[in-house]
Amino acid sequence: MNPSFSFELPTHRVGSEQEFVTGEAVAELCGAAERAGFSGVHVTDHPAPDAKWLDSGGHHALDPFVALSFAAAATTRAKLITNIYVAAYRNPFLGAKAVQSLDVLSGGRLILGTAAGYLKPEFAALGVDFDRRGEIFDENLDVMCRVLTGEDTAYEGVNYKARGVRIRPLPVSRPRPPIWIGGNSKAAIRRAVAYDGWAPFTTGRFAKSSRTAPIDAVADLVAGIAHARTLADEIGRTDPLDVFFSGGPLINESLTPGERRSNLHRLVEAGVTWFAISIPGDRRSEVVDGIQSFAGEFIHR
Repeated sequence: MNPSFSFELPTHRVGSEQEFVTGEAVAELCGAAERAGFSGVHVTDHPAPDAKWLDSGGHHALDPFVALSFAAAATTRAKLITNIYVAAYRNPFLGAKAVQSLDVLSGGRLILGTAAGYLKPEFAALGVDFDRRGEIFDENLDVMCRVLTGEDTAYEGVNYKARGVRIRPLPVSRPRPPIWIGGNSKAAIRRAVAYDGWAPFTTGRFAKSSRTAPIDAVADLVAGIAHARTLADEIGRTDPLDVFFSGGPLINESLTPGERRSNLHRLVEAGVTWFAISIPGDRRSEVVDGIQSFAGEFIHR
């Protein structure tokens, strides 16, 4: 099966705002990616990044639903992917409303990539208990999934209580948009198997700060996918599991084209169905050229 590719919108590059962090830039880059054959575009989520983290290699981010709404308006087919949305940062009823709104207005193109999160100072700034993030994440997902069905949702959990919430219009994606779980840990894989997809990432030098299991080689990814398949068998899951993985090995310019294509084949054989692609370039025109070059090397071959 041919893999799909998602283009990372460079809206985190606030040092080049006019090139990458404007509505015009988002529209131009999304249009270029869709015309080139990319199946989706994605953004990340950091509403309150810590200055120390930013100064040591972290990055800024626009609100993912606002950014992807601009992407939706500039495209007709591309999937709109949050990679990732930290569900525990927000009340799940507000989260469900944002998901519903973007899914409806985009014609059902949203894929909700979400995870427990790892940046402790950001949790503190937002008033969320970092040590309980796994529990809060699970409850938030439960609430969101119930509300997005459109049924009246009466809920009384550990963190949230509702008498009977109803949203309209119903999401276009039924029974809800696909949910991909980010992170490399066994807990993340367990959640992924219960939903629709897994979004692991290469940890590299960020393994400690990201507080998840390292994935530094194809063998690590293969082991994680094998674990996911074992869990799927245990619960009787027969639907295929999407695996959304960083495409860094495909754009490494120190490798030959043959080596890059070999990396692609190895990762697809391992079970990767989607690749997250970040295109380098100091100017928007360079990124557009890079989009077209990448498409010629991988998408259209």
